[in-house]
Amino acid sequence: MKFRLLAPLAVTLFAATLTFADARTDHWISKARSAVGPEAALEAVRSIHFSGTFTTTEKVPDKADPKTAKDENVVLAIDIVFQKPYQQRIIRRSNTVVETTALDGYDAWVRRADATDDKKWQLSLLDAQQVKRLRANTWENLFFYRGIDKRGGKVEFGGDVTTDGKDCVKLTFTHAENIVFIRYFEKATGRLVRTETESGGEIREEGEIRAGGLRFPRTLINKAPNGQIATITFDSVKINESFPADSFSVPTLMPQ
Repeated sequence: MKFRLLAPLAVTLFAATLTFADARTDHWISKARSAVGPEAALEAVRSIHFSGTFTTTEKVPDKADPKTAKDENVVLAIDIVFQKPYQQRIIRRSNTVVETTALDGYDAWVRRADATDDKKWQLSLLDAQQVKRLRANTWENLFFYRGIDKRGGKVEFGGDVTTDGKDCVKLTFTHAENIVFIRYFEKATGRLVRTETESGGEIREEGEIRAGGLRFPRTLINKAPNGQIATITFDSVKINESFPADSFSVPTLMPQ
């Protein structure tokens, strides 16, 4: 008799705990969204178009001692498009190479072309895991933290933490076991302070640029698990441009 009484009680308490956690998660997601902009503007977003520069370092042979390598700054022009529901295109351009990475639903590819002769190019199709990551990344940029459950993911409340000297809350957005974004939001403002990935990478935002009534970072600083840093600085952000299907579809195997 006691077991029959205790079992429903345990279920009720567990459900109450989930409801409380969900309420806290919803509260902080709402605050984080309001830090970006008003609900009407967030819901109206269909595409985002960023352009700017991508800066990183790469190891190159030292001319003074070819047996050793030195860090050399690399600065590329970058153009990024996200379009609902799951389309993405990133173009990185140097004086010698134009690299395009794109997602079109469940297809993803990388095209590398000679910057001086577009007839010279190579195409690679991305595998299923890379497609899943690009889909998650597209969702993260277009849906502003809300609705991950509709795509089979979950968001969990991780409690109060202090990061960069600020009182924050921790929310973990899990798209899959190996695709996780851990975010720290400032409690006072709801603004995103820092993002960590499941692999140990880190993303920080600096500055501000506004478009369509929404607030975007001026600079993204990406720190890879190996410590390499890449910085993206945006010169322009445009909202709700319309991009044709062939902006994202897999290129034909034969150049036109």
